[in-house]
Amino acid sequence: MQMLTEQDAGRDVDLREYGLVPASPGTIPALVDDRAQRALNNLVRLAASLCGVPYGVVNIITSSQQLQVAASGIDAGICSREDSMCATVFMGPGTTVVRDASQDPRFAANPFVTGEIADVRFYASVPLKTSAGLVLGSLCVFSTEAALPTPDQIDLLEVLAQQAVELFELQHRTLQLNDALAELRRSNAMLAEFAGRVSHDLRTPLTTILGYVELAEDDPGIAPDHPSMEYLGLIASGGRRMLGTLDDVLDYSRTDGSLNRERVSLLAVTAEAAQDLGVDLGLGSGILCEDAELFADRAQLRTLVQNLLANAMNYRSPQRALEVAVTAGTCPRGVTVHVADNGKGILPADRERALQPLVRLNRPGDGPGTGLGLATCRRIAQSHGGELAISETPGGGTTVSVHFPAGS
Repeated sequence: MQMLTEQDAGRDVDLREYGLVPASPGTIPALVDDRAQRALNNLVRLAASLCGVPYGVVNIITSSQQLQVAASGIDAGICSREDSMCATVFMGPGTTVVRDASQDPRFAANPFVTGEIADVRFYASVPLKTSAGLVLGSLCVFSTEAALPTPDQIDLLEVLAQQAVELFELQHRTLQLNDALAELRRSNAMLAEFAGRVSHDLRTPLTTILGYVELAEDDPGIAPDHPSMEYLGLIASGGRRMLGTLDDVLDYSRTDGSLNRERVSLLAVTAEAAQDLGVDLGLGSGILCEDAELFADRAQLRTLVQNLLANAMNYRSPQRALEVAVTAGTCPRGVTVHVADNGKGILPADRERALQPLVRLNRPGDGPGTGLGLATCRRIAQSHGGELAISETPGGGTTVSVHFPAGS
């Protein structure tokens, strides 16, 4: 049995990062993307056909095994590294082409040549070398008959080998992104937990303070024109703003968490969001909504609509009565929700900045806010795989459009 060298141990670590080490003994790893695996299988078939031979394989060479991750003409299998023909030459400087392996001293005693496992004669092997210099294994074509492909055929075989490497590189990047996404989700879950804990810890004493402020304001022993009433009003106003900030921070921290997607009614969710703001839908409030079915997380959609309605109310134009239209456009890709108001609008130069957390435009007459509303809406759109855009409402105002991809 071969001793495991530091080089082999390092290669196994690298192969694992490419997803090319078996998850359990006796199994053959496959590409995580089924389409990529099919492309690899077709590539091997093309390689064998190109060279006019019946068999082709992509071999991954680990410290102890040869893994046929794609095969044409034979069933993919596993053998020990000691029995592998490719393991003998895959770390070499270039392509190996042998007319008759039984006459080559490197392979004459190999069980794939002697008949113990197979009767290989013609054999060609191209190393699968990544841009970083890691050799994964080889693209191999072979036959039980002696043969010698033309130089052009070997050149094209090397091109196909490079295409196989590209598929493995794609898998490597996909796995890296999956790891990064898993870490991001873990981090976001911790952030949401932290924000919830801090919100709870701050909300309890703050609510107590506001309760005592209300009792003091109702105390008949304090005259309405006494200076302390002004101070109490300032405390109450600041406390309520802080409670609003806590709610906004909590909403913002939760928007990248797990989604509970379902079929939801835009009209129903908008009505609930409006009621939370103390208004009803209809001409009396100036808020109109058409119905549409979305595939979305109901709680997050409600938060999004409520934030956009609140912005429309806070930044209304002093020259005209509030008008907000919540509409939806459907297409094969999904549903786009439009919330159009007739308020102050947002200048094109300020739109990207307005989407950043804790950024407020601070224009004269603007209502209260934390600068988290639009940022939270964008995170909700992104968590659904969609996008958010800001444009001008015809006649003046702001239209926020949020795309929700179609669901199955």
